[in-house]
Amino acid sequence: MFDAGTYAGKVALVAGASRGIGAVTAKAFARAGAAVVLAARDSQALDSVAAEIRADGGRAIAVPTDVGDAASVERLVGAALDSYGRLDAAFNNATDGPRPAPLADIEPEDFDRAIRTNIRGTFLGMKYQIAAMLGGSGGGAIVNMASVAGLHGVANLAGYTAGKAGIISLTQVAALDYADQGIRVNVVAPGPILTHHLEAAGERAQSMAAASTPMRRVGRADEVAAAVLWLCSDQASFITGAVLPIDGGQNAGVKPPQMYQQGRPMERIAP
Repeated sequence: MFDAGTYAGKVALVAGASRGIGAVTAKAFARAGAAVVLAARDSQALDSVAAEIRADGGRAIAVPTDVGDAASVERLVGAALDSYGRLDAAFNNATDGPRPAPLADIEPEDFDRAIRTNIRGTFLGMKYQIAAMLGGSGGGAIVNMASVAGLHGVANLAGYTAGKAGIISLTQVAALDYADQGIRVNVVAPGPILTHHLEAAGERAQSMAAASTPMRRVGRADEVAAAVLWLCSDQASFITGAVLPIDGGQNAGVKPPQMYQQGRPMERIAP
């Protein structure tokens, strides 16, 4: 992915780092030489990820954090500065939302939870991360976690899609606000990725998810991590305010399924 010197001397913060894409990305930052600050609500899982990084020769601290609480996020960023003296990169990956249901069946408090974690959590993360970056090394890069569901509507996911669409808008505003101050802010928008949620859903759900992508497969957490590290690196130094789909082609449009015989298409099925 990146060699061990890519992030040497740098400090990266990963919110939502206790499992899945966040944990894989935190480990990737550490392997590339960064000191890593891990944040999530699950302190036990967070400590486990930090221990794995340290056992592999990396540097990491775990800071239990509620991304929707301003004081908690301020403490998180303060811990990064206290421990390592700077902040160069941040990945705001924490997410939450109600179970899939038609909009009118969603309880208001469940919708509020999605907005609190996704939109407020991303806002608070950037608020304190940007201040730390400006006050320290004078620059940095932030990547926020959205979804292809933030780019277009998805039935039965009102809270989730609203939260992810809000993250995209916040990212674009932050990118504009700080483009001339050395801060780059981008957003990744994954499609179906094989994380613990999709693994738990079983083989049928995984097959359906794969069939929904033009590539006819689900993505991997390390593929998302690679994109995040690239966006935070000097290789992406002229990129800010961008939305990067990691979706096997979903955002490009519809690729109808085909029936094949001896490798040749027999019939196209209209969407």
